[in-house]
This record gives sequence, C-alpha cells and structure tokens, in this order.
Amino acid sequence: PRSATVGTSGSERERAARLLAARHRADQRRRHLAREAVGAEEVAQLLFAGLGREAPQVEIQLGTSGNGLGDGVYEVVLTVTVTAKLEEKTVFLVEVGQAGIFRIMNVPNEQVEPLIAVACPNILFPYARETVSDAVTRAGFSPVVLQPVNFEAMYMQRLQEQAPAPAEVPIQ
Repeated sequence: PRSATVGTSGSERERAARLLAARHRADQRRRHLAREAVGAEEVAQLLFAGLGREAPQVEIQLGTSGNGLGDGVYEVVLTVTVTAKLEEKTVFLVEVGQAGIFRIMNVPNEQVEPLIAVACPNILFPYARETVSDAVTRAGFSPVVLQPVNFEAMYMQRLQEQAPAPAEVPIQ
C-alpha cells in the first residue's frame, strides 16, 4: 500500500493561524494527514472482478482530545478516520488530525471541559471535513462528504458511560 503524510511549513502555518484567529479567536493548523490506498492494479482488480458491483463500506471514527498549554490556552485535536472496504480488502484509509489553539477566558472552571469537548470540535470539524474530502478525491476515489456531527450528544454519551451505575435498592 502507498502512504503519504502531508503537512504545512512553519511560515504557512503561522500565516494561516493569524488569518483564522481573526475569525475564530483560535489558531488553526492541520496536525496531520495520513492517506493509504491499495495499489492501482489491486483496486482495478477489486472493482472489475465483480466486487465493484457494490459500493465500498465506509466506516468513520471520530475522536477528540484536549491539552492545557497554560494560562487559559488549550490545544484541541479532532481526529477523523475514514476507512473504505470491499469485502475484507481495504480500498483506502484516510486519517486527519485537525488541531486548534484556543484561549478560554472568563469562563467558570466547571464549564471549560464542555467547551473543549463540544464548542472547539464544532469549530474544527468543517476544516477536517474538507481535508478528508480533498484527500479522498485527490487519491482518485469518489468524494466522502462527512455529515454534520452533534458533539454535544457525543459528550453527553461519554459522560453517561463514565458515570457509575446507580446502586440498586431492594424494594420491600
């Protein structure tokens, strides 16, 4: 399989960060992009051997992480992994890590975590979505357009999974 890692140089990243900071009060930078695809011969064999009659199964995984950098500044990374398979063969795999530096001020401490888990990924998602679609298209495949994501619902689900189960009290 072929793989490529694409990034931006320091000066481009700084210039882009200044432009985006004016709009979003956050420095934006592409953390990483990894793309893997099976060789062209193998894709052609898969598509023309009868497997191509059905569309590949596309699996999408999302992950977020936040890291305090000090003095109300946080780095948030939204990771999107898209895998397309025909039967058991991986046709392509794209992983994008979109990062942003956010300054959070005048917010009570108990509200910082929800901001990092919900608001920051909402700002980063359109950039990650565009990068995924562009990488898949440039590799010669039909575009993958990610639908909007409800990060608040994901956060609430994660909180519920982490909460201890209530103790059962026998009824007498």
